[in-house]
Amino acid sequence: MAVSTPRKARPGHRVLPNLHVTAPQPLTESPAARYVWAVARLALGWVFAWAFLDKTFGLGHETPAAKAWIEGGSPTAGFLKNSPEGPLAGFYNGLAGQAWADWLFMLGLAGVGVALLLGIGMRLAAVAGVLMLLMMWSAVLPPANNPFMDDHLVYAIVLVGLALVSAGDTLGLGRRWGGTALVRRFPVLK
Repeated sequence: MAVSTPRKARPGHRVLPNLHVTAPQPLTESPAARYVWAVARLALGWVFAWAFLDKTFGLGHETPAAKAWIEGGSPTAGFLKNSPEGPLAGFYNGLAGQAWADWLFMLGLAGVGVALLLGIGMRLAAVAGVLMLLMMWSAVLPPANNPFMDDHLVYAIVLVGLALVSAGDTLGLGRRWGGTALVRRFPVLK
C-alpha cells in the first residue's frame, strides 16, 4: 500500500509526493494463520502423545490393558511382527520386541508429543518426528490405499511446516522457550 504526504512547493519547483511503501504481512504471520498452525501443532502433538499413553497404559483403544508396556508388553512387537510385508519386512521383523527399539520408540513418541503440545523444541521435534514417521511409512511399503502417499508422509510434511513457521509461539511456550539462555546459545533447540 502506498501513502502520499503532500508538501508545499517553492516557487519554480515541482513537488513530488513523499511515498511510504509498506509490504503486506506474510500470510504465515497473520493471526488467523498463526492460530491454524497452532491448532495443527496441538492436534499432531496429541496424536503422538495419545499413542504413547495408549501403548504405555493399555487404555484399550489400540492396546489392550494386558499388552500395555507397564504390564510387560512390547510397544513394537505387534506392529513390526505382523504389519511389514514390503521390501523392508525382514529388517522391521528383526526389530520387533527388541527392548532398545521399544525404548527408542516410546521416548520418541513421548518427546515429540510433549514438544508439540508445549510448543518447545519444535526443530528437534520435527526432525525426530519425521524420522519416526518415515520409518513407520517404510514399514508398510507399499501403502494400502495409494502407490506411495499415506498419512505418515502427510504428518511428516506438516511437522516440517510447524517448525518453519514457529508454530510453538502461538498457544504454546515457544516464544518464552526461545528467549532462554540455553536456546539462544544452541538455536537448534528452538
